[in-house]
Amino acid sequence: MWIGPKPRVNIMNPDQIRDVFMKINEYKKPSHPLLKLIVCGLASHEGEKWAKHRKIINPAFHQEKLKLMIPAFYESCSGMINKWEKLVSVDEGPCELDVWPDLQGLTCDAISRTSFGSNYEEGKRIFDLLKELTNLTAHVIIKAIVIPGYRFLPIPSNRRLKAIDKEIKASLNALIDKREKAMSAGEDAKKDLLGLLLESNFREIQEHGNTKSVGMSIEDVIDECKIFYFAGQETTLVLLTWTMILLAQYPNWQARAREEVVQVFGNKKPDFDGLNHLKVVTMILYEVLRLYPPVITLNRDVHEEIKLGNLLLPAGVQVSLPTILLHQDHELWGDDASEFKPERFAEGVSKATKSQVSFLPFGWGPRICVGQNFALIEAKMALAMVLQRYSFELSPSYIHAPRTVITLQPQHGAPMILRKL
Repeated sequence: MWIGPKPRVNIMNPDQIRDVFMKINEYKKPSHPLLKLIVCGLASHEGEKWAKHRKIINPAFHQEKLKLMIPAFYESCSGMINKWEKLVSVDEGPCELDVWPDLQGLTCDAISRTSFGSNYEEGKRIFDLLKELTNLTAHVIIKAIVIPGYRFLPIPSNRRLKAIDKEIKASLNALIDKREKAMSAGEDAKKDLLGLLLESNFREIQEHGNTKSVGMSIEDVIDECKIFYFAGQETTLVLLTWTMILLAQYPNWQARAREEVVQVFGNKKPDFDGLNHLKVVTMILYEVLRLYPPVITLNRDVHEEIKLGNLLLPAGVQVSLPTILLHQDHELWGDDASEFKPERFAEGVSKATKSQVSFLPFGWGPRICVGQNFALIEAKMALAMVLQRYSFELSPSYIHAPRTVITLQPQHGAPMILRKL
């Protein structure tokens, strides 16, 4: 197919997909100048720069570091639960509520606390700007396919894009600067993502000397913070929203998940080890990611002629891996591929996919999303806390209309009827 002037080949064969994901130097991430405003940092780097950043960032996402973030996740979820407590009481019966904005508040708060030690209110300005940036970028990219050179026109939307980007960078720069000064003054690095990132970067520079090729520049750190903010919040938000929508549609699975949560935690505060033991909840989250992957296609660019299975791809072609089609392919997943059946993940991902590369909610191979465990732990915490306190069903006003604005979102929100347990 053609996307404007660019030829694109869609690939559904798991062996070819494995090839594309493993050969990261041959199949590169597409670099659209506008997408770079959102998809920056580790998500967009190639070659040595990617390897260097991955090495510096990896330690921040180790299990023991994620354990340290549990209190922050708990605080963020408590904020939302406390808000609901005021709206839903046992005496007054059920309450209708759109959970989409509240889950957005929760995931924004969680990424602000875990990334920068600040809460949602402090980070809110950056979020509002990022949201505007995302919508504007999507709009301008679509226009640019139809009207060549559109992004260079001196029109309000293009000027606004530049202004937003500048303001986000200035805010993050101030945050980083403050933190670096504190570290230079001998204060211990904070145990949030920014602290861990600066600490890891500092260690890298100490070990290998302060040369240009070592460590990350301040611009690099700003880009990594932007991608934390965007990817860390958006993906968990859509995962939680679609999970609540599907559990509202399948009350038997909602009951099974609640049973498990109550069995593991009772009405106590969820802890790290317990969250890792939630088998039914994990199966449900995987099945939601299969049916509603946050990013519905993954694209790669070919810069030199290359053979992919039985295909000879010339330079300039884009290879597209349509995650959402692959996840519902009857040949790979069976005749019930389009149905919600979490039991298919009862023995983990590799058994469900017969070890084929056919489940890609976080990508695959060396460039698999570095934050996938972060997202899953946050989602489990939120879900456990909601299930402990509420049962929920879809409101009659719910309209099913998934649409893509960078990630797969419910166009008309997620109105639910909540009942206090």
